[in-house]
Amino acid sequence: MTVGGGPVIELQGVGKTYGHVTALDDVSLAVGRGERVVVLGLSGSGKTTLLRHLNGLEPPSAGRVRVLGTDVVGLSGRKLRVLRSRIGFVFQQFELVGRLTVLENVLTGSLATLRGPRVGIWSYPRAHRLEALGRLDRVGLLDTAYQRADTLSGGQQQRAAIARALMQNPEILLADEPVASLDPESSDQVMALLREIAQDNALTVVCSLHQVDLALAFGQRIVGLRHGRVVLDTPAAGLTRAAAMEVYGRVTDPIAGIP
Repeated sequence: MTVGGGPVIELQGVGKTYGHVTALDDVSLAVGRGERVVVLGLSGSGKTTLLRHLNGLEPPSAGRVRVLGTDVVGLSGRKLRVLRSRIGFVFQQFELVGRLTVLENVLTGSLATLRGPRVGIWSYPRAHRLEALGRLDRVGLLDTAYQRADTLSGGQQQRAAIARALMQNPEILLADEPVASLDPESSDQVMALLREIAQDNALTVVCSLHQVDLALAFGQRIVGLRHGRVVLDTPAAGLTRAAAMEVYGRVTDPIAGIP
């Protein structure tokens, strides 16, 4: 499926092995611009490994990875930094610097556009500070801008991390189990926020989750991984919870045709 033109993410026959362990097995996938894709599966199914291939954090053992018209395999140095600047990443554990203010954490999302190191809020250009405040307002955290990041709740920290990713003005947003550390109410709020931002900014989003209900509410398309293989790839509309849950249990092997 593609939205608004050709695919912005293409994986062709991608495999990844760590010694004798197979993390990805012949994965082929195309994601269109503006599409919201949820990668669903158990822990260890290959979800995180797949996402890390999309911004060059992991090289494939086999196959091809193409993102935003660029072959990711073999990229290094400035070319890799340029590609990564176009891809936001939201992590499971937030990855905020607790001793820094929320505003400075968000400002670090703009470092790819600046030269030299930055220490403290006032080392950033005024335009960047204003933009960061706007991003915090967008995620409902403007009143926390000058608090230490480690004083925020888990849900607030994840929203701050989303604001930081938005400082890159990304074309693609990757989210790796973004609500795994949150309570159900905070999880619903964070996923609703991500959906609104994706719609408002026409962002392409690839999000890994293990919660089926959240996946069906957020995604336009569900991709199921099991033992590193794609066992489900279907529009979310019309997909029942029971059918999605089969990713975790009795899933028909797409090649052998057996459970």
